[in-house]
Amino acid sequence: MNPTENKTSCESEINDSLRVPLLALFGGAALWLVGGLLLGLIAGIKFHAPDFLGGCPLFTYGRVAPAANDLLLYGFCIPAALGVMLWIFARLSQSPLALPLVPVVAAHLWHLGVFIGTAGILLGGSTGHLWLEYPRAAAVLLFAAFLLIAVSAAATFGWRQEKSLYPSHWFLFAALLWFPWIYSTANLFLNAHQLPRGVVQPIICWWFASNLIFVWLGLVGVGIAFYFLPKFSGRPLASSGYALLGFLSLVFFGTWCGIPPGAPVPAWLPALSGVAALLTIIPLLAILIVAVKTVCGASVSCNGGPFCFIKIGMISFIVAGGLYIAAACPQYSRVLEFTWFGAAQVQLQLLGFTAMILFGAIYFLLPQVMGRPLPLAKFTKLHFFLSVAGALLLVVPLVAAGIVQGEKLADASVAFADANSAALKFLRISTLGQLALLAGSLLFAANIFAMTIQWKLGIARTVIDYIKSPLATAKTSEVKS
Repeated sequence: MNPTENKTSCESEINDSLRVPLLALFGGAALWLVGGLLLGLIAGIKFHAPDFLGGCPLFTYGRVAPAANDLLLYGFCIPAALGVMLWIFARLSQSPLALPLVPVVAAHLWHLGVFIGTAGILLGGSTGHLWLEYPRAAAVLLFAAFLLIAVSAAATFGWRQEKSLYPSHWFLFAALLWFPWIYSTANLFLNAHQLPRGVVQPIICWWFASNLIFVWLGLVGVGIAFYFLPKFSGRPLASSGYALLGFLSLVFFGTWCGIPPGAPVPAWLPALSGVAALLTIIPLLAILIVAVKTVCGASVSCNGGPFCFIKIGMISFIVAGGLYIAAACPQYSRVLEFTWFGAAQVQLQLLGFTAMILFGAIYFLLPQVMGRPLPLAKFTKLHFFLSVAGALLLVVPLVAAGIVQGEKLADASVAFADANSAALKFLRISTLGQLALLAGSLLFAANIFAMTIQWKLGIARTVIDYIKSPLATAKTSEVKS
């Protein structure tokens, strides 16, 4: 067998081992994405139409808003990211996925946990802690499912044929270790029978939220982007030294962030958190340098394909990091704290950065794994433009609403109700962004489910043809011999 045939055989084995796990992860993620954006749209409408679904207690703002955010994070971002990570580990290892049945079981456990958790929030069983609203039963399922997928990914990494490490390995393998640590620690403290007293609870919650939204999603998104940018641009990843600097500084400084400057805690905690947040400009600049040097000058057209999603995702990461630093500065936090500005930064991190990176990666890898083109390939370009327009219409008005609201809250002569009502016109614009994002998610889900249906129909045809095929008789066997 020549090297080309050997490489083709290896890729075929890798794709065969990944097909079912990725469909299980991506299918549920696409469904939860649509559900999360739909609930987010309901929550947004309630600000300028309070009577909307007012007779149904399941859809009060206090239940719909956290359910929407958790669906976007736990329902879409994390399982989709885990699927892409499995594919990258297998491709970089040049070996099939280890223990391929384990991620399939884990994917179903994860989606079951998301369903139980979302139902618990809508039925009034939320824990009340930010990004930890899921009840204990759902949290246990999510933790167990993540560990199972991490075992498969780590085994694939350990059995790799290519021993040299790529920068994506640093980011993604750290993410495999980071989530179980922060998720188990926060749940053991905040969802235990003996809760910590006083301000310890919000400190733990702020620490967890910062590590999850800024650090973990940053590790995953940048690690995936560093794999795909060289592939699209046709050149190696530039400046591995800057990539290492970005990785180490993001892990070190990002861990200390999250406590608001105006938090009612000992003064050294928000001061240390603010300094660490300011120093996160180091990983942002290092990652920006690597991405620009890798892509700049490459003869690749950006016409709404996977490359465009990755580029917009990296731009959103830098912008979201800038907003994160601005919110941590005492000079600006006096105006921006307790406003829509924080929600704008989180939504940009989720929908502008992480979701864009994952969309581009899935659109690229899924046809390779399935061995067939996307059934609705024309939807990809439309999805890109809807996602970009939706993210802009969602985030920019929320930033403006936060600034206007903060300035009025700082003015003692302005009533609290008047300060909140000043943001309504911006919230109406953000609703248009939510509609655009929801429409784009429907196109994405349509491609995923159409691909899954085609694959299942192909299996059914193969089984039927095998059953209908005539059996070889003894006489025929003797003639052939």
